[in-house]
Amino acid sequence: MSIWQTAHKHIQDLVAYEPGKPVEELAREMGMAASDIIKLASNENPLGPSPLALEAMRDALGRSHFYPDGGGWALRGAIAARLGLERANVVLGNGSNEIIEFAGHAFLSPGDEVITAGHAFAVYGLMAQLFGAKTLAVPDPGFVHDLSAMRAAITPKTRLIFIANPNNPTGTSVGQEEIDRFMDGLPGHVLVIFDEAYFEFLDTPPDVLKYVREGRPVVVMRTFSKIQGLAALRIGYGLAPEPLANTLQKTRQPFNANAIAQAGALAGLADEEHMQRTRDLTREGRKLIEEGFTQLGLEFVPGTANFVLVNVGDGDAVFQRLLRRGVIVRAMRSYHLPGWIRVSVGTMPQNRRFLAELPTALAPHEG
Repeated sequence: MSIWQTAHKHIQDLVAYEPGKPVEELAREMGMAASDIIKLASNENPLGPSPLALEAMRDALGRSHFYPDGGGWALRGAIAARLGLERANVVLGNGSNEIIEFAGHAFLSPGDEVITAGHAFAVYGLMAQLFGAKTLAVPDPGFVHDLSAMRAAITPKTRLIFIANPNNPTGTSVGQEEIDRFMDGLPGHVLVIFDEAYFEFLDTPPDVLKYVREGRPVVVMRTFSKIQGLAALRIGYGLAPEPLANTLQKTRQPFNANAIAQAGALAGLADEEHMQRTRDLTREGRKLIEEGFTQLGLEFVPGTANFVLVNVGDGDAVFQRLLRRGVIVRAMRSYHLPGWIRVSVGTMPQNRRFLAELPTALAPHEG
């Protein structure tokens, strides 16, 4: 027997996460110029990185021969000051996804249970499987987290519950009252992870940091990938009560947040102008896209983040037809939504081009 055949069964059965198709890959496949392709697949910031972050990263390049600050002192301190927390409440991750992995290392064993919404970010279930845990996906009527049903699904084996707000890929969100009811008297053996990767796009985001301040068993995840436009740097963070944060810190690799990423994130955190421009563009573009879907008679989920989920009948076919026209979106079969695609909000010219190409892509005879 070969060594790789002795890997844990739950690892052998794991299907790796498939990211959105890169522009460069499509350009190679189709023989297109990269400049003729638009990518509306991965919920990236169409304005690019914060200009302040770019300047800070350039300055940091000259010190690339030094290891980064393993404790992330400056960035963790800035995050804490901005949110009214202490530095000890902040854990840096190589993307907020790594915070999920920290929680798995700390709290999941084979046979444990993880609860998610029915159409939740795929990585939650993948991380659970990585540690041999079982994922229970609770139905989400109208694509909205059913927090009452998720709470009712808790068993003595439940260790983690993921609440993404807004949720990816549906774009829906839950409000303060629903969250407070869910959290009231929650069993002590359960850790709730609030994924707030898109919270900056909400007009009135609920306050879940109060549970961190109260010392409740929660982790709040946030990222610099979206509104700050720093997705390539892979930098995010978790917010938790100090004892819980200390536990998560023990699971991370030394220097998991590189120096260039820390410098860019620190500057991007302070760039209010860039974040507001991103919000404004997102709202304008989302409105245009949703109006376009309405005119085409397509069912869609009204979004609260920087993307829209839309039913096009055959998601895989429309995805492929759009690819041939130089437009990358995201097919949703892997989320058990084979008729749907997810479209990220781009620049206004990109949004208009997508809407112009979509009617042809919807036609079954399109070659």
